[in-house]
Amino acid sequence: ALTITSCGSEPDRRCADRTTQKTLPSSECRSGGNGSYYYGGKSDSGKVQGGSFDKSAVDRGGFGCSGSGGG
Repeated sequence: ALTITSCGSEPDRRCADRTTQKTLPSSECRSGGNGSYYYGGKSDSGKVQGGSFDKSAVDRGGFGCSGSGGG
């Protein structure tokens, strides 16, 4: 399994439905689709959890970062 930790850079993001929390194809987050980017957290059984749709909440290092991140 590949694990990417990106403290001080762009948080990990995936496309998901804000209402159902289900993961969606990334195309749904572009070009006016139904999806929104979900930052941090993980995808489990087709649903996102442990992160936030608010990028700024994840940028502050609240997810998966210990110590001081770059910035």
